[in-house]
Amino acid sequence: MSTPRTKPADHPTGAQLRAARGLVNMSVLDLAERTGLAPNTIKRAESGNGPAPVNTANAKLMVSILHSAGVIFIPAWADLGSGVRLASPEQPALARRRTNAKTETMTPQKESRNSSAPPKP
Repeated sequence: MSTPRTKPADHPTGAQLRAARGLVNMSVLDLAERTGLAPNTIKRAESGNGPAPVNTANAKLMVSILHSAGVIFIPAWADLGSGVRLASPEQPALARRRTNAKTETMTPQKESRNSSAPPKP
């Protein structure tokens, strides 16, 4: 009979990961780009309020990236639950790394009124 696996004491909860991302204005896709993890892995990690259902290496990677962005993870203590906070009250929100280059290239171009060619579909 096997014993159930336990998470280390510093393993974050899904609620902590969601809250930490929100504090620094980071989307799931931003965190995925910064960690190299799949967006579905991050969504699964944030899916519950208990310990994040991801392996320890992925959890540490997400915590490391969020910590470098200015988030402090607070462990549970006595009757108080775990949480997160910003390292500094003046912590600026992160600038988005993703650009809207795709939408810029897809905007229709204006046709010249003097053009004798038919409009492009």
